[in-house]
Amino acid sequence: MTDNRTTGIPDTPAWRALAAHHREVRGLHLRELLARDPRRFERFSRRVGELLFDFSRHRITEESLERLLALAREADVEGWRARLFAGERVNFTEGRAALHMALRNRSGRPMTVDGEDVMPKVRAVLARMRDFVEAVRGGAWRGHTGRPITDVVHIGIGGSDLGPRMACEALRPYGGGGPRVHFVANVDGADLADTLAGLDPERTLFVVASKTFSTLETLANARSARAWLVGRLGAEEAVGRHFVAVSTHRERVAAFGIDPEHMFAFWDWVGGRYSMWSAIGLPIALQVGWERFEELLEGAHEVDEHFRTAPLADNVPALMALLGVWYVNLFGAATHAVLPYAERLRRLPAYLQQLEMESNGKRIDREGRAVGWRTAPVVWGEPGTNGQHAFFQLLHQGTELVPCDFILAVEGHEPELAHHQRMLVANCIAQAEALMRGRTEDEARRELEAEGLAGEALERLLPHRVFPGNRPSSLIVVPKLTPRALGMIVALYEHKVFVQSVIWRINAFDQWGVELGKRLAGTVLAELEAGAPGEGHDPATRALIGHCLRLAGRG
Repeated sequence: MTDNRTTGIPDTPAWRALAAHHREVRGLHLRELLARDPRRFERFSRRVGELLFDFSRHRITEESLERLLALAREADVEGWRARLFAGERVNFTEGRAALHMALRNRSGRPMTVDGEDVMPKVRAVLARMRDFVEAVRGGAWRGHTGRPITDVVHIGIGGSDLGPRMACEALRPYGGGGPRVHFVANVDGADLADTLAGLDPERTLFVVASKTFSTLETLANARSARAWLVGRLGAEEAVGRHFVAVSTHRERVAAFGIDPEHMFAFWDWVGGRYSMWSAIGLPIALQVGWERFEELLEGAHEVDEHFRTAPLADNVPALMALLGVWYVNLFGAATHAVLPYAERLRRLPAYLQQLEMESNGKRIDREGRAVGWRTAPVVWGEPGTNGQHAFFQLLHQGTELVPCDFILAVEGHEPELAHHQRMLVANCIAQAEALMRGRTEDEARRELEAEGLAGEALERLLPHRVFPGNRPSSLIVVPKLTPRALGMIVALYEHKVFVQSVIWRINAFDQWGVELGKRLAGTVLAELEAGAPGEGHDPATRALIGHCLRLAGRG
């Protein structure tokens, strides 16, 4: 098999057929497709439980879908899906399985890694988490001076931060009776200082989350938090009642001063950006309670079962993945917008940035060769309706094609503000329709005439009032943003990313690109602390280190 470097797609029968079909349909307009098929919504929407996936506003036909499904079959998506769930080492560069689905497995079915059923260990950690959560929330776990915990500070970074932070924000209405949860990730001292300001050390619990307990940023923040606590309580032994760890490295946890009995484990088959279902999700459970945390797991498990068993033509994560491939590789779309019409999902785009771009931002295929095609797009977005007054102008009339995901919860958590929720729903539906329809020149002319314009003034303004439309979007709709619904949404994207990695022939579960900057940062840090740049840098880097030292009064 050869790679076609001129077309930017692999040179295989399914890819060639898809490219030929794309040339036939790329000029079709969504307005026409919807107008001529009154049943298009039924044909191009799928359901998983209470969740609706509406992809009727995509630039595809029935034949397009068949060509895309043929591509998935040629790539052996079903075979790779089976390997994923069987616990095979699909993370082949690190020799690891990627079995995060076991963390939320509610079926009682064994899930194995290297022939071992991992479910007993998973259930044991969940039981320890449950007991700890109930002790903190119930007041049985108390700080060094005997006072109950009112605030939890979660210290992590990357996958140890983004998932729990996003989920805690999304599930804030379910936090009654639990401690307030705060997050520190940035090594910028302002992050820790601003978080600790106003907290009572006697009532504050720190959760330090690091798989290896060696992540430089996390340990720097944890050590400073430890010093803050000890300085204010005046006792080293206070650390034992105010710090717990989520890690795989018992010795380093103990060396920090945390009792290993207060360490919650997870495993090397759990990648950081897939870890919110593990003990990394401890702050979620502390905020919303154990019953609600289990509902989050149950929602994800429902999608796992759907992804594992549903035929590709009805498989929502597979369809999401194929639509993304269609735009990235055939239309050349370089970005993808995630637009949650839920203010409490404002951290979801940031979470998905890591999930998608760290997973599939790869240029080397499974055979160790440079790929000749686009892989992950840039993922970005903000909640509606704020985004409508910021970047939606580009979506509607800009020169870039940006496929969009609208995420909508129909019912809010504030019944006294039900009118606000109806406005939100109306805006979401209207934006998807407007991106699809656009506004023709004739329609714009009639509107301007109705506004009283005519002649040269009308003609001058007319081009600016025309919208091309034909901008594709998906809608993911749930009745309400519950823990179960959030679990479903996140699991959909997880499996979408995996399917795309299979089609692009890359490893979704490593992140070697992160390592180089970390290693160089350690070198530069040592030089900043020593007060002089080293010899191993290029001239520009040496000069920049020297400039920073002078500004700090040390050069």
